[in-house]
Amino acid sequence: MKIQRIKLVYLLLAMLLIVMLILNMIVGSSSMTAGDAVRILLSHDIASKFGKIVWDIRMPRILAALFLGGALSVSGFLLQTFFANPIAGPYILGISSGAKLTVACAMVFTMTRGIMMNSLLMIVTAFIGALLVTAAILLISGKVRSMAVLIVCGVMVGYICSAVTEFLVTFADDSNIVNLHNWSMGSFGAVSWENIRVIIAVVVIAVIFSFMLSKPMTAFQMGEQYAASVGVNIKSFRIGLILLSSVLSATVTAYAGPVSFVGIAVPHIIRTISDTSKPIVMIPQCFLGGSVFCLFCDLLARNLFAPTEMSISTMTAVFGAPVVIVMLIGRKR
Repeated sequence: MKIQRIKLVYLLLAMLLIVMLILNMIVGSSSMTAGDAVRILLSHDIASKFGKIVWDIRMPRILAALFLGGALSVSGFLLQTFFANPIAGPYILGISSGAKLTVACAMVFTMTRGIMMNSLLMIVTAFIGALLVTAAILLISGKVRSMAVLIVCGVMVGYICSAVTEFLVTFADDSNIVNLHNWSMGSFGAVSWENIRVIIAVVVIAVIFSFMLSKPMTAFQMGEQYAASVGVNIKSFRIGLILLSSVLSATVTAYAGPVSFVGIAVPHIIRTISDTSKPIVMIPQCFLGGSVFCLFCDLLARNLFAPTEMSISTMTAVFGAPVVIVMLIGRKR
């Protein structure tokens, strides 16, 4: 019965993903029919008006939402497994804010010298920030026993990093640096095809490695002692989880800025509808669910108040925060 339910969830997520891909392709300031979109994709038309809109604007944005949304959801699931708590997530724990701070510092440093950051450097810089904040959270976790206190500390660290980032952006002199404010609010709109190639490569490799850890993760969910008794190297396993989670969240922050609540809300929704916490099921379903969620939120962010565009983080908070509230109320009961 549970296997049938899991299969139905896969089918539902696949159908929702297809619907979201089509809607994001055809809906916008210049709307087109599904037939137009299919024709443009099959013929690789880049000369016509709609062809330029699809290939130069919408396709990079769609792929960014798909892969970065999936990455953020998987990152959240890895952190929840690591801390054995469904409230843990890269945004809540301040990891995304740490990545945002180091990327902003690197951008300010390079742009004032007339240097443009390449894709790899952005990810490495964000990864360093994510690791630094993660290390700080791990140090705090060794001092406090309460997960609630740890979450509050993570939120405070995130606020500190965000405040420093806003200070850098606000008092920057160069007009290009001032435009970093849009990035710091969160958006899939500035991603180029060059960025997409790097994003796909990094995210796919990290998710595959995460999936390969499904078996030790399942043992770890049953307790450290049990995992050690069946041969899991706890120290190496923990390091692997943290590195993979940091790479995934850093990639998202480097190209889209901080995106809130996806890493908490989506794994909780998937866990609820699938009625399982097994990593071998959760990781691919979290990826699909994160993609659907971010494509849906980006569709609304672009079109709800057009021509004004909302930040993606605003839309994910609108739909993700209520899920977290319901989850907290349920845990309390």
